[in-house]
Amino acid sequence: MYKYNDFDDAFVRSRVAQFRAQVERRIDGSLTEDEFKPLRLMNGLYLQLHAYMLRVAVPYGTLSSHQMRQLAMIADRWDKGYGHFTTRQNIQYNWPQLKDVPDMLEALADVQMHAIQTSGNTIRNVTADHFAGAAADEIEDPRPVAELLRQWSTDHPEFQFLPRKFKIAVTGSETDRAVTKAHDIGLRMVRNSAGQPGFEVIVGGGLGRTPMIGKVIRAFLPKADLLAYVEAIVSVYNLLGRRDSKYKARIKITVHENGLDKIRSLVETGFEQIRPGFTGFDQGLLAEIEQSFAPPAFRVRNTAAFEAARHENPAFRSWADTNLTSHRHPDYAIVSVSLKAQGATPGDASSDQMRVMADLAERYGHDELRISHEQNVILPHVAKSDLPEVYAALRKAGLATANIGLISDLIACPGMDYCALATARSIPIAQEIATRFDALKLEHDIGPLKIKISGCINACGHHHVGHIGILGLDRAGVENYQITLGGNGTETATIGERAGPGFSATEIVPAIERLVEAYLDQRQDASETFLQTYRRLGLSPFKAALYPSQEKQSHAA
Repeated sequence: MYKYNDFDDAFVRSRVAQFRAQVERRIDGSLTEDEFKPLRLMNGLYLQLHAYMLRVAVPYGTLSSHQMRQLAMIADRWDKGYGHFTTRQNIQYNWPQLKDVPDMLEALADVQMHAIQTSGNTIRNVTADHFAGAAADEIEDPRPVAELLRQWSTDHPEFQFLPRKFKIAVTGSETDRAVTKAHDIGLRMVRNSAGQPGFEVIVGGGLGRTPMIGKVIRAFLPKADLLAYVEAIVSVYNLLGRRDSKYKARIKITVHENGLDKIRSLVETGFEQIRPGFTGFDQGLLAEIEQSFAPPAFRVRNTAAFEAARHENPAFRSWADTNLTSHRHPDYAIVSVSLKAQGATPGDASSDQMRVMADLAERYGHDELRISHEQNVILPHVAKSDLPEVYAALRKAGLATANIGLISDLIACPGMDYCALATARSIPIAQEIATRFDALKLEHDIGPLKIKISGCINACGHHHVGHIGILGLDRAGVENYQITLGGNGTETATIGERAGPGFSATEIVPAIERLVEAYLDQRQDASETFLQTYRRLGLSPFKAALYPSQEKQSHAA
């Protein structure tokens, strides 16, 4: 993984010192809250419902064991002993005191981490496929490109005050595990007819109050042209993007109002103009970065212990079936550590759990961890022979829930328990759904099903691309939950279709149960997933299950 050079370290330290002085001025009253707000946002500090919240960047989701232990230490020393992993591959601390934030940032700098550009109208943390460098279907590890984009975008003088926040995601596989089509810029690695790797470039994706699937602006872009092309896109957006309304300021609206052809023409013109200034330098820097991402020295291992454990231990077999993914080396596996034990807060990890995961990464996982946009933690390189020991340690720490990709592995934003923007609670709904289907013992029979929950229209829970999406809203002071169906965040991305009127907090879980029962009744066989059934049948049978009284009335009429 990437290690800071002298410039990186000096830059981050100087930002900490600068913000420390700004915090002191806020505390002594020299700065008002309005004056302090843009300064704190530049350093990832929000003011939430009950306290400040610090959002820490985990670039492209990659951590070392040393960094994970430091996150645990910060949680214990300056927060309440836990952290919340987000859909942006960040970690959030929900209870810091303002006076302690500079010390938290100093502690992050000690392990080459920071909170810069995790907020504000700038280019946010660049996210990536959480299986990067390990997946069997990967063309190339996309993280060197993500690191190049991180370095280019950090403190970029032209792009610190964009019309609105800007998000970039990259995946190294034709299989999209980074939700690239729901980002301002999505980069999906593909091969051209000659077999050369490059990127499909997608622009104008985004969720929120106006969800849109991104459009392909370039079907194939050579890797050598990537940085100049991305700069051309952001430059065009910076000039054309609306600043009269924050709801119409994202690049998705810019593309929609101007048309893809016009945006493409402007980008291509700008690209040709700026391309000479990038040629050579960016590729030299990328070559240096790539050395930091050399794959571990994988060894041929005897997998007999793994096969024996699968045969002898049903609980281990269940966990292996759901939480392991094929690795590029046949004697290794990718381990997804679920942060979604039934009844737990999705994405939360205690400091003790962070240390367990750090220890496992150091001992068994080539010292690497990843944070997924699905709010889980990944051990990307684990020898199959070590999996029984890894499972035993995870189980002892409450981290061995066998539910990756299943109904209780749901995404949920913090909602009204923490967020000042939220209009409804997300966490209790997520907990109730998980515990209900655990009690019904249906989860494994249901199979792959992605539920995503947002507590407001901003869609931090990605509900628009959930197979079942849940949006919490305020209706005359009462929480109301709308359901969308058929969304998908992969390479075949779609925005979910609104099913109809919303449900109260007491009605939403029974409504989800009726949906699932309708799916189980309607699927062709046990291999047909919820999404496949929905795409085959459409909304009608599911709407009938959601609103049985309306169905009876229509028949009576």
